[in-house]
Amino acid sequence: MEPRDSVASTSTRPAAAGSRFADRASAERAVALAAPMLEAALADKGVGESGFLHVVVMDPALTPADCGFESAILFEYSTPGRERWDADYAWYAREKARVAWRTGMSTDQVQARAPHLLRGEESLLGGAVVLDGIVVAVSGANPWFDEAFALSVASLLRATAQEKRRQQA
Repeated sequence: MEPRDSVASTSTRPAAAGSRFADRASAERAVALAAPMLEAALADKGVGESGFLHVVVMDPALTPADCGFESAILFEYSTPGRERWDADYAWYAREKARVAWRTGMSTDQVQARAPHLLRGEESLLGGAVVLDGIVVAVSGANPWFDEAFALSVASLLRATAQEKRRQQA
């Protein structure tokens, strides 16, 4: 899996502790478990025509009150790789994640039920979910498939965190 690009945080807040059980290793494992599905979907033009996907997983224990957005990114994954991208799918996925992380709502929920929470510069694209506080965004497919893939990764992260918690019990 491709590690996320390192980006310096512009936050002046002190570093907050991230999730005890939904850590980077858990996020990597969740994405690895979803990867066969994600990679198979790239061949289906009904899923999307780009042929690329980018996934952003946020640390569920960190909120905008704790740190800046970049510091809360737990893991990112691209398939196949970024070298042939026709658009900046990482940027789109991050912008979707930013809306969901800030509002605590999936992007489709914000747009349908709470458009008053959207700020002028924020993305109107769907494809980010919030599942029990876990924020995951995907970009590269049609928005309804981006959302389905994000929900799959979020569910797998919840499962890997549960597994880790039970192993430490």
